[in-house]
Amino acid sequence: MRIGLYPGTFDPVTHGHMDIIRRACSLVDRLVIGIAINRDKGPLFSLEERVAMIEVQCAPFADASGCEIVAHPFENLLIDCARDVGASVIIRGLRAVADFEYEYQMVGMNRALDDSIETVFLMAEAQHQAIASKLVKEIARLGGDVSKFVAPDVRDALVARFRD
Repeated sequence: MRIGLYPGTFDPVTHGHMDIIRRACSLVDRLVIGIAINRDKGPLFSLEERVAMIEVQCAPFADASGCEIVAHPFENLLIDCARDVGASVIIRGLRAVADFEYEYQMVGMNRALDDSIETVFLMAEAQHQAIASKLVKEIARLGGDVSKFVAPDVRDALVARFRD
């Protein structure tokens, strides 16, 4: 069984994330969505909320593709998480050149830690390249419409969070 790990904070999960997840399902038999517990970033949504959003959004892809999709919170090194879940490949989405520079450094470090785990980059589809969770949160915080960037239930969660 080929296992892939797609890590991120997913705060919140966007159409861009879902595009990468959908496409990654064609590459692996089991896709682990590694939901980072990054206390330094101060996520808007709790870990439990982010896991629930991922599970709801991924269910249709899992059914359609036959790929098993599992949400897996982690707080350790990415390479250790990959080992923990048995992943042979780490999947990363790229939006722009700036993403590549950071990811290139990460690949080098991860290869130094464990050269048996490959990293695969998937370019975001053109219509998703500008989507970033940080920007989606900012738009929602200022009362803008984020329906082009996230699923309806995620939009509703954002609206509710900023209304409170």
